[in-house]
Amino acid sequence: MVVFENKAIPKLLLVCLFVQFSVSAANFFQPFNVTYDHRALIIDGKRRMLISGGIHYPRATPQMWPDLIAKSKEGGADVIESYTFWNGHEPVRGQYNFEGRFDLVKFVKLVGDNGLYFLLRIGPYVCAEWNFGGFPVWLRDIPGIEFRTDNEPFKREMQRFVTKIVDLMREEKLFSWQGGPIILLQIENEYGNMEGSYGQKGKEYVRWAANMALGLGAGVPWVMCKQTDAPGDIIDTCNNYYCDGYKPNSPNKPTIWTENWDGWYTSWGGRLPHRPVEDLAFAVARFFQRGGSLMNYYMYFGGTNFGRTSGGPFYITSYDYDAPIDEYGLRSEPKWGHLKDLHAAIKLCERALVAADSPQYMKLGPRQEAHVYWENTQSTVLNTTLSESQSACSAFLANIDEHNTATVIFRGKSYSLPPWSVSILPDCSNVAFNTAKVGLKGEFQKIFTIEENEKAGWTNLKLDDTPSTFTWYKAYFDSHDGSEPIAIDLGSMGKGQAWVNGHHIGRYWNLTAPKDGCPDSCDYRGAYGSNKCMTNCGKPTQTWYHVPRSWLQASNNLLVIFEEIGGNPFEISVKLRVPRILCAQMSESYYPPLREWLHLDLIDGKVSISDMKPQIHLQCEDGHIISSIEFASYGTPHGSCQNFSNGNCHSPNSLSVISEACVGRNSCSVEVSNSGFGSDPCRGVLKTLAVEARCVSTSTIGVSQF
Repeated sequence: MVVFENKAIPKLLLVCLFVQFSVSAANFFQPFNVTYDHRALIIDGKRRMLISGGIHYPRATPQMWPDLIAKSKEGGADVIESYTFWNGHEPVRGQYNFEGRFDLVKFVKLVGDNGLYFLLRIGPYVCAEWNFGGFPVWLRDIPGIEFRTDNEPFKREMQRFVTKIVDLMREEKLFSWQGGPIILLQIENEYGNMEGSYGQKGKEYVRWAANMALGLGAGVPWVMCKQTDAPGDIIDTCNNYYCDGYKPNSPNKPTIWTENWDGWYTSWGGRLPHRPVEDLAFAVARFFQRGGSLMNYYMYFGGTNFGRTSGGPFYITSYDYDAPIDEYGLRSEPKWGHLKDLHAAIKLCERALVAADSPQYMKLGPRQEAHVYWENTQSTVLNTTLSESQSACSAFLANIDEHNTATVIFRGKSYSLPPWSVSILPDCSNVAFNTAKVGLKGEFQKIFTIEENEKAGWTNLKLDDTPSTFTWYKAYFDSHDGSEPIAIDLGSMGKGQAWVNGHHIGRYWNLTAPKDGCPDSCDYRGAYGSNKCMTNCGKPTQTWYHVPRSWLQASNNLLVIFEEIGGNPFEISVKLRVPRILCAQMSESYYPPLREWLHLDLIDGKVSISDMKPQIHLQCEDGHIISSIEFASYGTPHGSCQNFSNGNCHSPNSLSVISEACVGRNSCSVEVSNSGFGSDPCRGVLKTLAVEARCVSTSTIGVSQF
């Protein structure tokens, strides 16, 4: 659960001011080359299976970047991906902006400092639900120009910008062969969707764009997404909800997934899309099961469309995208945690995955199948940096039946596969992970409460005098102490624009979504589409607007509102986004933690992975600790997060065991076993551990509200 704590705004007056801030950067890798074969990218002579996370640098502040990158790495990412944004970098022709949120060099260097690679998608048309698709407005006024076709004025301007970006990356030594993190570049973006409408000029444009990009001497491979006729040395890649059946247009190119849509964008007055993590994990596991090599989440962090950057038609200011890291930079559970375990399971298979040119296919049932990867000792690309503990045989068992659990026999052993799921066996014997089994239940609810604080004290405006349309308002407010994200609640206003200390938050609009179209529960099984698991029916699409802490000072922060259709400014408030409640539920039949596969006793053969027990894991956000355990039961508990209750079987030691292990810590792990709770509370019954914990900020310990 997430709580928005509220500070009322004390004053309303009139004006606006603008602030800028500066940036810096640093160093990272030894130089290495990047090539590819039919199986994968080859980095420094080694094939790699790569997990990538999309973070668009202008949709966050530079002060947020280090934490976002660190959380991506913690979640299992090897690569960070971003577009470039032409209209942000060249708002006036020939006048470039690489500062503040558009400091691309700093962002790439921060990625490298964290030991991660970078996928730079230059475009320069990017779509991305970004204003004008990333094109600068002045581009329209060039005489004779036609966008994205075999048109000389357009090609001249496109080449000039792409060259600018490539030259800048080279000057800053950011390519892999210079010791930088950039391993892959993209030219154009999903042009295959519209190429046919341009006829022969479209085909000529594709060839020109490819040759132009290759001629820049970047020294790393280039890709084109959704471009089945990508020429020669350009790798064509997949963008979709599922890419396990995708094959590039040449047997010499690897299978790359540049956009795995883990959610969707939202329009004003629309419902909020939600993609269940069980389905997302299924899609990723199937991709690697069937020969994929690099997968990028679009988005891993979505962020905010600050200012006038939101595209159309009618896209909202939030670009949360139901991503693993939410708009405010907090882990979104259970999505972040479940995917972290998935990535760890895939990495346990990497030695076999990179060694095999293709998997062995086995039919296990009508809609069940296995893909087995064996190490080929004759392979010339077997040189890996991976642990010797990783098995040379790895298997993926899939049940693509949307409705029924299946029991299959694989290599003489029986396995139960939930519907629409993949089990990953790093050693071709023991299951390390199943995509449908989510251990951490996470924050299913977002509750917004009003903090008992000072009440609104408006001085220069009376409610009876409130103008209804086209009115400027100004207010001053103090910010909260601490590091928690902050939002402005504009649910009482109508439609307009908002600024804080001169920074343009973006557009607000209090449009309500239709009352119908949101299911009572979301069934992850079966193919996903953006309308499948909608939420927020009958409510305003967006009422809370992110204000990055770096834009704030301790007191006298200036809020300026331009209201177009009328609203009540007396109800505006500042809210603190506080992650408070953690929930987890796991049975004793669940898999041991992925880290146990690297345990020395397992490596030395002293224990078997089957002898290791599952563990429930709780983790607060950074700067927070577990203050109390609200519920704990080892036995047969009922209910869900914030609605747990004891079942007929319950260990009386449950609360004390969990409290001793967790209270006062940022994170904790507890073994789900009889021995962990002193005895077996009900013999012959499969036990489950359910826990609900409360997190508090370390800076607020002792405050009465907690």
